[in-house]
Amino acid sequence: MDWKRDTPIKLDPEVEFAAREKRVQDVIELREPDRVPFYFSIRFWPSNQAGMSCEEAMYDPARTAEVARQSIVDFQPDLYQVPAPMIMHGPALETIGLHSLAWPGHGTDPNVSFQYLDKEFMKADEYDDYLFDPSGYFLKTYLPRIADVFAPFGKLPDFGYVYHTRSIVAARSFADPDIKRAFEILGQAGDQQSSAMSVVQQFGRDLADLGFPYFSVSNSSAPFDLIADFYRGSKGAMLDMFRQPDKLLAAMEKARAFILNASLANAKGKRGKLVFIPLHWGLDGFMSPEQFNTFYWPQLRSIILDLIDAGLVPYVFWEGDCETRLETIADIPPGKAIYKFERTDMFKAKDVLGDVVCIQGNVPGSLLNAGTPDEVDAYCKTLIQGVKKGGGFILDGAVGVPDEARHENMVAMAQSVHKYGVYG
Repeated sequence: MDWKRDTPIKLDPEVEFAAREKRVQDVIELREPDRVPFYFSIRFWPSNQAGMSCEEAMYDPARTAEVARQSIVDFQPDLYQVPAPMIMHGPALETIGLHSLAWPGHGTDPNVSFQYLDKEFMKADEYDDYLFDPSGYFLKTYLPRIADVFAPFGKLPDFGYVYHTRSIVAARSFADPDIKRAFEILGQAGDQQSSAMSVVQQFGRDLADLGFPYFSVSNSSAPFDLIADFYRGSKGAMLDMFRQPDKLLAAMEKARAFILNASLANAKGKRGKLVFIPLHWGLDGFMSPEQFNTFYWPQLRSIILDLIDAGLVPYVFWEGDCETRLETIADIPPGKAIYKFERTDMFKAKDVLGDVVCIQGNVPGSLLNAGTPDEVDAYCKTLIQGVKKGGGFILDGAVGVPDEARHENMVAMAQSVHKYGVYG
C-alpha cells in the first residue's frame, strides 16, 4: 500500500493501540475523535489475495492467520475482525459431520464461502418439549439432527431424574458402543478445535502487540433470530408468528436468558467491551412494524440494555434495510452502543440516531468488487463528510470486506479516512 508511505508512522505499538482504542471510544460516546475510525472486517479476502482457495483457508489455520495478519498490518485499521469462527475450523466441522452448514469443498465449491442452511431442526409441535427442559431437548432431540456425531445421544437418559444412586445406574448409558464412539469423535473434534483456537488466540495477541485492538470480546443474538436461524428455520418461525405466537414468545424468552448468560460469560475477563450482535429477520421486508414491535425489538432491546448495564458495548449489525425502524431502535441510552447498517440510508440514520448511537457503514460490496478506486474514493468522501460531524461514525464496508473485493478499491477506502475524516 504505497499510500502508507505518506502517512506519519508511530513506532510505539502501545501508543498506537491506545490511540486506536481512544478513537473508537470517542465515537461510541458521540465525541469527535482525531479522525474517523476505519474498521476492517475480513473473511476469505486475505486468503484469496494470497492465492488460497476458501477450502484451503478453512483447513490451514496457520496460513490463514498469517495472510490475515499481513493484511491488517498493511491496512492499519482501528478495529479488525479476525477470520473466525467458521473460517479455520474445517477439520472439526468435517469430523462431527455437521448438517446445518455447507462449507468449501463440503457442499459449496472450494472457492466459495460457507453457507448456513435454512432448515427446520426443531419441529412445530416441539415447543413444549423445549420449554419444559431446554438442555434435555437439545441433548436428545436437537443435537442428533444437526450433526452425525450426536445421533446416539437420543439414547441418553433424562438427566432431570438422575440423582443419588440413580447416577450409577445411568452410567450404563455411557457403555453403549455408539455413545462411546461419539465421545471419542467429539474428543477428536475438540482437539482440532483447540488447535485452531490456539492459532486465533495467538493471532489476537500478536496483533495487540503490534498496536491493533480486536473489535469484539463476545457475540450475542436477537432471540427471534436464534429461533429462526437455527431451530425452526425462517419458514417455521414466520408461520409461528401467526399459528402459535404465545409459544414462540415463550421460547424466545427462554432463549433470551441463555443468550445473555453466554454473552456475559464470553466477555468476562477480557480487555475489550464490544459485543457483536448480527441481525437477520427483523428488518424491512421480513416483518411488519407491529410484528417487529412484538416479536423482535422488545427482546433484542432487553439484551442490549442488559449488556450496557454490565459495562459492555452492544455492537449491533442491522443487515439489510431497516429505515422504517430507525425511530423505534433509537430507544436506548445515548453513547453506549454501535449500530452498523448494511443498506439503510446513512444520512437518514445520522439525522435520527446521531444523538443516540454511533453509526457504522456502509460502502457497498458491489462498489468494492466492481467499481474503480476513484468511485470508491468519491463514495467514501460523500459518506464521511455527510455524517462525520459531531463524531459517532465508523467507516466500514456494508458487509465488511467482500471476498472478491479489488485490492486497489480497499486501498482507496482505507485511505479515505485520512483524506476526509480528520477533525479539527
